[in-house]
This record gives sequence, C-alpha cells and structure tokens, in this order.
Amino acid sequence: MKVLWAFVVVQFVLGRWVDGFEDLNVTELFSYVGVARPLMVPLTLIAGAAAKGAVCLDGTLPAYHLHRGYGSGANSWLIQLEGGGWCNNIRTCVYRKTTRRGSSNYMEKQIPFTGILSNKPEENPDFFNWNRVKLRYCDGASFTGEGQDKAARLFFRGQRIWLAAMEELMSKGMRYAHQALLSGCSAGGLASILHCDEFRELFPKNTKVKCLGDAGLFLDALDVSGGRTLRALFGGVVNFQGAGKNLPRTCTNHMDPTSCFFPQNLVANIRTPLFLLNAAYDTWQIQASLAPPSVDPHGYWNACKMNYRACNPSQIQFFQGFRNEMLNSVRGFSVSRQNGLFINSCFAHCQSERQDTWFGNNSPLIGNKGIARSVGDWYFERSTVKAIDCPYPCDRTCHNLVFRA
Repeated sequence: MKVLWAFVVVQFVLGRWVDGFEDLNVTELFSYVGVARPLMVPLTLIAGAAAKGAVCLDGTLPAYHLHRGYGSGANSWLIQLEGGGWCNNIRTCVYRKTTRRGSSNYMEKQIPFTGILSNKPEENPDFFNWNRVKLRYCDGASFTGEGQDKAARLFFRGQRIWLAAMEELMSKGMRYAHQALLSGCSAGGLASILHCDEFRELFPKNTKVKCLGDAGLFLDALDVSGGRTLRALFGGVVNFQGAGKNLPRTCTNHMDPTSCFFPQNLVANIRTPLFLLNAAYDTWQIQASLAPPSVDPHGYWNACKMNYRACNPSQIQFFQGFRNEMLNSVRGFSVSRQNGLFINSCFAHCQSERQDTWFGNNSPLIGNKGIARSVGDWYFERSTVKAIDCPYPCDRTCHNLVFRA
C-alpha cells in the first residue's frame, strides 16, 4: 500500500517538477516508504516575524515544526531546512505564493518526521532523541532574498526568515545547545551550505556545531545543448530576489553573486565542519538542469531521464562526465579532515529524510557503511568519512528513482 501511495504522488507532482522548478521536493514522494506510522508534528507560526518584515512571498508568517528532544539529546538540536526549488521571475514567484512554497496559508498543519527527523532509535540511531526542527521554505531563494515587488505584491525576505527563525529557536532553548547540526535537502541543502557559518556564529565556541548538505551540490554544468540552464535560473533567483548581499562574503569578494549561489564556489572556504551527501547522478539536476525540455525540443533525453535503464551509452557517458565534474568540485573541500563526504553512484535526490535511504535494512551503502552511520560517525568524530562510490553501474545498493509519465 505504501509503495502504491508513493507511485500515485509521483504522478501528481512530476508534471510540476520539470516545467516550473517551483514545487519540487523529491523526498516527500517517498518519505512514507518503509515507515509504518511516522511521527506527525504540528505546524508552528513564528508570531513575531511580521514585525521584523520576515514574511513568506505572499506576506504570511513563516513557520516550522518542532519535536522536543529528551534524555541525552535534551540539549542537542537538529535544524532541517526544507527544500522545494526556487522562483526567478514575477511569473514563477506569483505562482509560488499560491502554494505551500510561498505561503503558510497552504502549508500542511502537520507533517511526518522520517529519516534524520525520526524519533525512533531503530530508524535514526544518532539523532532520534534530539530536538528536531523542520523550518518551512516559503521564500523561493534558499533563505537568502531581500527586497520586494510592490506591484506584484511579492516579498523577498528569505534572509529575514532565516534570522527570525533562528531567534525564535534560540528562545525555545537552542541557545543552551551542547550540540547542533544544520541540515537541509535540495534547495534546503543549498541553504544549509549558504548559512553554515552564520549558524556556527549563533553558539559559543565550546558548542559542537556542524552542517549537512543533502542533494544541495548543484553544479554550474553544461546542459545537453552546451548551454547553462541552471546558471540562468540561479542568476534570475539572485538578481530578482536581491540575494547577492546575503551570500557568503568569502565568495562575493572575488566572484559575481550568481557564481556564489553555486556550492562548488563556496564549500572550500566554509570554516564550519560540513558534510556533503549527494547522488553522483542527481535526478533533479538531470531532469531540470542537464536535460530539461527547453534544451531538448525533440525529446531525445525523455526516456533516459525518466529511467536510467533507458539511457544509451552516449547518454551514460554524459552522466559520467557530470559525475567527474562533481568530484572535481569537492576536491579542495575534501582535503580538510573536518569535512565529510558521501557521494554514491545512484540516480537519486535527497536521501536523508527518506527512511529507506537514510537507515533501513537495505539502505544504500558505500563499502559496508550506510548514510546514517556515515553522518553519525562524522558528526561524533568516531571516524573520518570521505566515501566516494565507484561509477555506475557498480553499486547494487542504490535506491534509484524511476519516474512514469
């Protein structure tokens, strides 16, 4: 029944995924797979945010979900930044503000906490009893925008939402944290990278603070037509939403703001310990960045990008080049002992919130270690984790995503 439910949701969401970029969060499609009764956590609006101008695209209050920790985790905090694409112009942002990605009016009143957010030790061995927070995403610029469009009644307040949420959580007890982990998936994974050092600065020096970016390693790569689809999208996001002033200065001091929205230009200079979890053949980047319909008018890539088994040898070779580019982009980052890596050779996107990929009997492995154990070993410094998979098709443990039209 759970697999059937996931299949139905894929049919509903996929139509919006490729065309608009606006409402994507693949982890939601499969979050119930392998979870009998997930913990449901209610929505909390940040009441004081409006006074700070920290509002969603439509002017409504931002929100989060909090499940309290206990026991050994009572003073430990995990913040998960929600993903879900971006908006880069009036059309996409106006559409977005009529969805849960741009307005708290449309957000679910409660959501499941699975994977890294689960409260069950058998599903989440290292973080199950921490204070766990899901910060909802309603700005469309990975929590970095600043400005507004009065004519379109759009508010670009991602940076203010970030600050208001952190202030709220500090008042809820996070200021006393002994341990803290900022994580995120997809656009939230990018946000966790962008805000990593800001998060570190919230706490005293003796607090253990680290960051995890899941499926946030978006590459400034050539698409199948030789263009740069994702650079065009990111350029629109940064310029339209006024994000440039809020991007890390270590990058903007010597590169243009759009380049500084790409993690490959950021990660080597982040001072806070950071773990990058990514699929080498990221399905979002394949579908929406490398081979979107706009650069493949004759549909040559249609079957391949929906099901990796339908790819011909030249298409697989293109993906191998993308994988090589990803590995090259983290070469300098991986030199630091404090950083961690888990790059598996799967056709996937977001693996920390899905229970079946995070921690299960058949979860993906590199060597003999899965994702949850790898992240835990890195965070608690039980071992160094620099796990890079061999190229496709060597990994038989992958949970590859296959989509149907």
